[in-house]
Amino acid sequence: MPQVGQRGDLARWLESYESSFAILHALEAGLRAAGLPAAAVQMVPTSDRAAVGYLLADMREYIDVMVPRGGKSLVARVQAEARVPVIGHLEGNCHVYVDRDANLAMACDIVKNAKLRRTGICGAAETLLVDRACLDSHLRPLITMLLDANCEVRGDASVQGIDARVRPATEEDWYTEYLDAIIAVKVVDGVDAAIAHVEKYGSAHTDSIVTENALTAERFLARVDSAIVLHNASTQFADGGEFGMGAEIGISTDKFHARGPVGVEQLTSYKYVVRGQGQVRAG
Repeated sequence: MPQVGQRGDLARWLESYESSFAILHALEAGLRAAGLPAAAVQMVPTSDRAAVGYLLADMREYIDVMVPRGGKSLVARVQAEARVPVIGHLEGNCHVYVDRDANLAMACDIVKNAKLRRTGICGAAETLLVDRACLDSHLRPLITMLLDANCEVRGDASVQGIDARVRPATEEDWYTEYLDAIIAVKVVDGVDAAIAHVEKYGSAHTDSIVTENALTAERFLARVDSAIVLHNASTQFADGGEFGMGAEIGISTDKFHARGPVGVEQLTSYKYVVRGQGQVRAG
């Protein structure tokens, strides 16, 4: 249980705990109304964190998969200690790369939406990469648009030279998921440099390229190893509902077995039923 004054203070923790029970009771009522067993959804009735370790290591007989949702430290712990399969959703350090062949008006619309539509979601863009070849034409309008929308911009030397309101970016900024109206901006030498930046600093969540050059777009889409890659679209489309998959419980950055938006279908395992009429296998 957290102590008062710590992250997630006591009052907030109690509110969350009681809210979870209220949600559980609503789900149980819905299951009963549908003629299904209410015990199909359960909540571990304890706040003792020792229970987490027990779930991770000692309940393989009862647990088929874990889908951790919560802070970065919780998800990292589950991924490190679990002895059952885990569908991980660690963080969303998402990027938008504006290429030399990008339509400027489109780029401004996409960057603004990707960053500011909802800043606290995992699909919000945290870093903007701009091709040096379009620095003179594209960088200033993009930076001005963000600043005028009350977004804090932290940039490299080229970006700082655009506007005195730009703060200097540190190495840590390229790794940071702000979940706030803050964005890191860097000028890169073309699509390969953008790909290299995403590979080094990204979280394999969602990354977008803005360009009218189909070949450049395909290079980015093929080589960026993220769960979701987009061409000329906002990173905030990273959502199971938007993908036509229904409600989601998260976006997996794992490789197996579910990747990207995770819903009911992605949580379903397989069983093969074969009906024959006496067939036998030859050889």
